[in-house]
Amino acid sequence: MTRARAQHICCEDTPYYHCISRCVRRAFLCGFDKSTGTDFEHRRQWMLDRLADINNVFCIDICAYAIMSNHYHIVLYINKKQVDALTDLEVIERWRRIYVGPDIIKRFVDGEELSKEHYGLIAEIVDKWRDRLSVISWFMRSLNEPISRQANYEDNCKGHF
Repeated sequence: MTRARAQHICCEDTPYYHCISRCVRRAFLCGFDKSTGTDFEHRRQWMLDRLADINNVFCIDICAYAIMSNHYHIVLYINKKQVDALTDLEVIERWRRIYVGPDIIKRFVDGEELSKEHYGLIAEIVDKWRDRLSVISWFMRSLNEPISRQANYEDNCKGHF
């Protein structure tokens, strides 16, 4: 039986991980599809741009990658020391580069006066985000989802890419 990625990963034992993500429904990630005569090479740049975007957000370093026609390989290093050293404001600023977050966070960043309960809620949110900044599942989701949406729009279809 398969196990969740969180049950496999132990940063203390091994901070380096090799991840693979494949396309489904015989879709092309990049390259030239000989059967349809369609060139998908521009999607490689989508991947590179997204990798650059999330590399500046997550406390996960990209050690190596290879982008193939229907899948990619990526070697990641979980930088636990970096995420632990971030201030709450740095966590918020990083997370909001790719995700919107709740309105209470915007109010906090804008310097609005808040109640003790609000500060408690903000602390919970920041703790959750801090954890996610070093989680490979969130990194892979943040990489795959926008690429899938763009490719599905281009291919005029829905569902998994």
